[in-house]
Amino acid sequence: MKIVVINGQNHKGSTWKIGNILADKLSGDQEIREYFLPRDLNHFCCGCYSCLEARERCPYWSEKAPFFEDMLAADLLIFTSPTYCMMPSAPMKAFLDLFFTNWMMHRPVKDMFSKRAVVISTAAGAGAGKTTKLIADNLMNWGIPEVTRYGIAVNAMNWEMVPEKIKTRIERDTDRIAAKIQRKKQVHVGIKTKGLFLFYRGMQLADWGASKAEKQYWEEQGWLSKARPWKKD
Repeated sequence: MKIVVINGQNHKGSTWKIGNILADKLSGDQEIREYFLPRDLNHFCCGCYSCLEARERCPYWSEKAPFFEDMLAADLLIFTSPTYCMMPSAPMKAFLDLFFTNWMMHRPVKDMFSKRAVVISTAAGAGAGKTTKLIADNLMNWGIPEVTRYGIAVNAMNWEMVPEKIKTRIERDTDRIAAKIQRKKQVHVGIKTKGLFLFYRGMQLADWGASKAEKQYWEEQGWLSKARPWKKD
């Protein structure tokens, strides 16, 4: 299983630790490709809309391209972000903004419809659930049909301070998530994902998309006819 981990922080704290515990349980002999934000992508979307014409026209594409290519090659994407002020970290939010053209309403990527993702967050107290939901909502709009959320209050500022009782719970929870992923060999695209795609397809057919280039992209994929991204060619 090819795994890409995208960390919404540079330091290796509790959230990073849980992401790596899960990845190690799933990777086998496969290499885990890991990114850290903002170290590996230190930009904010500048709102130029160039990506609506072609994603490669983003002024930061040279730095975004390795992420994009590795995500396409991966079977599983793991996103980790600590909870800051009840939300994902600013670098993680910036990452999602920079890849907004992956949304089904713009330029969905066929390969995303066959992937799984896990979103992990920790908080000293409350907020981890809200953090994972925001990231998961983005990934669902990318077309990823199976997104698992895991948020937990660790009652600590770093992994060394996490109580043993909570570490034991994390070990048990990551075992459960890993077993679920390994047990289900084939990704199932559900009615919600299909419904969203067809809704946005209708927008493109009605010329309600963001640009003519977007509609041309949909036409080239065959999605304005009978082709669908979750169906094999």
